[in-house]
Amino acid sequence: MDTLRLYPTADGSLTFFSELFQEAFHSLHGAKQESEIKYVGATGLPQRAREQSQLAVLDVCYGLGFNTAATLDFWYGTSERRAVRLDILGLENNGQVPLGAIAHKLTAIWHPRTQAILAQVVAQGGSDDGSVGVTLNIADARQSIQTVRSQWADAIYLDPFSPRRCPQLWTVEFLSHLARCLKPDGYLVTYSCAAAVRGALLEVGLQVGSTPPLGRKAPGTIAAFVPLPPLSCLEQELLNTRAAIPYRDPTLSASAATIVQHREREQTRSDRETSSSWRRRHPEIPQ
Repeated sequence: MDTLRLYPTADGSLTFFSELFQEAFHSLHGAKQESEIKYVGATGLPQRAREQSQLAVLDVCYGLGFNTAATLDFWYGTSERRAVRLDILGLENNGQVPLGAIAHKLTAIWHPRTQAILAQVVAQGGSDDGSVGVTLNIADARQSIQTVRSQWADAIYLDPFSPRRCPQLWTVEFLSHLARCLKPDGYLVTYSCAAAVRGALLEVGLQVGSTPPLGRKAPGTIAAFVPLPPLSCLEQELLNTRAAIPYRDPTLSASAATIVQHREREQTRSDRETSSSWRRRHPEIPQ
């Protein structure tokens, strides 16, 4: 059982800190801004809403519901859109997190209509007013992702704890399911720029690019089947080191420790340059 404690962020919004994972659920620069800029804005949903009649969003690691909330606030706040239907599917393993967000009124930073939907989703597992449908699936995402229809999502928000804390949701096998669910012209976005994550995304057939940093030196990552602006030379170079060897979970059921140990053995056997050697040659790269 995870213990959650309130944690302030720089934009005035509150998030939780997980004692189990020893990480906050959001960037300390601003939980609200992270959801609005790094997820909704980065996937280009505003533009897609003007061009399409329907939108579908897969929110992996729903957590406090902030990424879904930012999507709903955008939806209800824009007047120029062609889209008449928005569907959001949230995957979350710990139902106490969204429940706690409601109980502690952490969702009060969002539009009242959005708050009402988030509360209904937590209480009933879903909400649908005819134009917006939100469903929350409380289960191991490695299992629930297998029930999502192929090429369903216009946008995928990938927001687990960091790879070193929660490698289960950064493996080649899990990301291959996300790629399967993504539309041919859709976008997957995540805060992580870890070489292991980008290496896995490339292995499952996606192209990768960087999103602007928010409150830290390192950028985020955007992935798609369509062409993206190329990574910098240094970013591409890092993908040739042992750091880019991805996490693997062939059965989609292994423990975090097992996944990490398997990767460490693969790194030890590799003849690629070590990431520590590469970083000594490039001290200007943020850790």
